[in-house]
Amino acid sequence: MGKPKRERALKDTEAKAVARSLRVSPQKLNLVAQLIRGKKVGAALADLTFSQKRIARDVKKTLESAIANAENNHDLDVDALVVAEAYVGKGLVMKRFSPRGRGKVGRIEKAFSNLTIVVREVEEAA
Repeated sequence: MGKPKRERALKDTEAKAVARSLRVSPQKLNLVAQLIRGKKVGAALADLTFSQKRIARDVKKTLESAIANAENNHDLDVDALVVAEAYVGKGLVMKRFSPRGRGKVGRIEKAFSNLTIVVREVEEAA
């Protein structure tokens, strides 16, 4: 007994990985996500490896996780994978306060964000 199995949200040729609570603002993370959208996974991994952005390491880990999910859970061909979607969502925001001149206070917001990467298997155009 138990609940019936939930239908899969993605197509059979897709796999995804999600990284939650990354300590970077969504605006900065989206710059790195734009770098890999629509590229083959080999080229995307190479771009992230040599990127100067600090958060590129975490994006690379998430992409590698999506590739591993595609290979192990869904039996997809790794060489035919493309980054279909890479989107960023807002996470929580920690509010901190810093003293300023004349007894005033400055508000500092430390943003977190979530990253979702979807990889899709495509057929090679012969």
